[in-house]
Amino acid sequence: MRSLLPILTVLAAILVIWYGAAMKLNAAWTYDQAARAGTDPTFVDVINDTMAQERPVLPPPHQVAKGLWDGLTAQAITSKRSLVWHGWVTLSATMLGFAVGAGLGIVLAIGIVHNRAMDLSVMPWAIASQTVPILAIAPMVIVVLASLNITGIVPKAIISAYLSFFPVLVGMVKGLRSPDAMQLDLLHTYNASGAKTLWKLRLPSSMPYLFASLKVAIAASLVGTIVGELPAGATAGLGARLLSGSYYGQTVQIWSALFAAAGLAAGLVIIVSIIERLVLRRMGAVQ
Repeated sequence: MRSLLPILTVLAAILVIWYGAAMKLNAAWTYDQAARAGTDPTFVDVINDTMAQERPVLPPPHQVAKGLWDGLTAQAITSKRSLVWHGWVTLSATMLGFAVGAGLGIVLAIGIVHNRAMDLSVMPWAIASQTVPILAIAPMVIVVLASLNITGIVPKAIISAYLSFFPVLVGMVKGLRSPDAMQLDLLHTYNASGAKTLWKLRLPSSMPYLFASLKVAIAASLVGTIVGELPAGATAGLGARLLSGSYYGQTVQIWSALFAAAGLAAGLVIIVSIIERLVLRRMGAVQ
């Protein structure tokens, strides 16, 4: 119970601030409508109205919770109004992009560690690639691929892979270089080849670094997918829900989609953490 107290305290503080901000931001509409009607609302009237507006500037937590619950349970999961359906569309592109990005990051990391030319050429370009804002790259990728009649999941997966490969690349390079000189010299005295050194020493040593970077990469991959859904004018996916909500001023829909995306990201990170614990326990690294 003591461990939950700080969490509950922070959560309560967030809710208080959120409700206060919602009341302040939504009150302008309440007073405007009252002035048009020639009435003078009481403080209780202001609270009641700001907590129940159809299109609030900032929806209060209970409206977001209701919108999220309705989006998940109020219709069949195959319905295009269901957040489950939109979440699945986003998840499928995220997993494809994550697989491509993580695989590319691992392969490049192995090449960089074993080849000085790649270290001097590929690594600087990989770092430079992350200085370009994803919001600038996403529309170009969408337009170019659309001109080649490539649409659907592939453009979103490419943008997702672009964001996810770099954390894996950096983490794996650090992990593959983590064995100290004594361990490397020991394998050298056993006349171990570069491939065996990689398999027996470098890869096992890199696992903690790999899983730490995978947690970052899978969350970044989801962000990349959602960003990729925005310039495409997509009709499916959590990004599409955000876009349609902004078009029609449905702020509750926007916040519900945001929380659905946050929950999806948290779930993916938890899955990676579980796999990490199983793998490290299998290796004897944790009890």
